[in-house]
Amino acid sequence: MLVQERSLLIGQVTAMSGVPIRTIRYYETLGLLQSSSRTEGGFRQFSPDVLTRLSFIKRAQKLGLSLEEIQEILDVYDRGNLPCGEVKEKLEDKLRQIDRQIQQLMTLQAELKGLLSGWESVPVPQPGTICPIIQADEDDKATEARN
Repeated sequence: MLVQERSLLIGQVTAMSGVPIRTIRYYETLGLLQSSSRTEGGFRQFSPDVLTRLSFIKRAQKLGLSLEEIQEILDVYDRGNLPCGEVKEKLEDKLRQIDRQIQQLMTLQAELKGLLSGWESVPVPQPGTICPIIQADEDDKATEARN
């Protein structure tokens, strides 16, 4: 005798996973989740493995993966393959992006420190200038470009 897995209603999935019903429905429209059937009243029913998928989706999002990237990984999994290679590749890409962002932020940090280090007093207002301290560098570049 086979033991049939008990289907979960969408409200039960929400209670067990902490993922709002609206999000579950959205994930279903994207193809990240699939309901197994519907009740006579039209309520979505899910197999218990939906909890594993939701847990994976939440963790992947916390690691910075987009829903599109997560979908690609789940597609590999749904074809019966272990998607660890795809996950590794996407996480390496994410790490490279973070490294670029850190560099950009460090450049911005240095620029802001430079502006603030030269801040002695409020300059005399000049026509056509909102704040000379911020605009000085950009105005110099614009003047150089015109010459």
